[in-house]
Amino acid sequence: MTKEAKEKILKIIEKNSRLTNVDIAVMLDLDPTDVATALKQMEEDKVICGYHTLVNWDKAADDEVSAVIELKVNPQRGSGFDKIAERVYQYPEVDAVYLMSGAYDLLVEMRKAPMKEIAGFVANRLSTIDEVQSTATHFILKRYKDHGTLFVSEDRDKRMVVSP
Repeated sequence: MTKEAKEKILKIIEKNSRLTNVDIAVMLDLDPTDVATALKQMEEDKVICGYHTLVNWDKAADDEVSAVIELKVNPQRGSGFDKIAERVYQYPEVDAVYLMSGAYDLLVEMRKAPMKEIAGFVANRLSTIDEVQSTATHFILKRYKDHGTLFVSEDRDKRMVVSP
């Protein structure tokens, strides 16, 4: 299967991973067996790392919050930021860790925890790492769009209000 066909498959399942191999094959005019083989190979090659469900927790009447935490760190000799990132992503509370350019070095995502628990995690775990110079915690107040999915209703009137 061509690289372009695999990229098209990836774009389709990134939006909806519940589609069957037959659905994908029909959409791309491919053989379902070829789609199944390509998906299996991409899973083995770790191109596809997992299948997730995107949940609108605001609709679930949940009192927990999500946060992003900026970390400014001193890189370690010989391993740069990798060892620090590894230490951070080992915590079960952490959903994602990214190396960033700009004002801070690492971005840590935490989802669905009580605000006090996130504050305690930052104070007692992250800020105590020797290489961490500073942290800045941002709580997510409202999610409008995530992974290409809108979380807000688009049925409101978008016409400009004109008054005399």
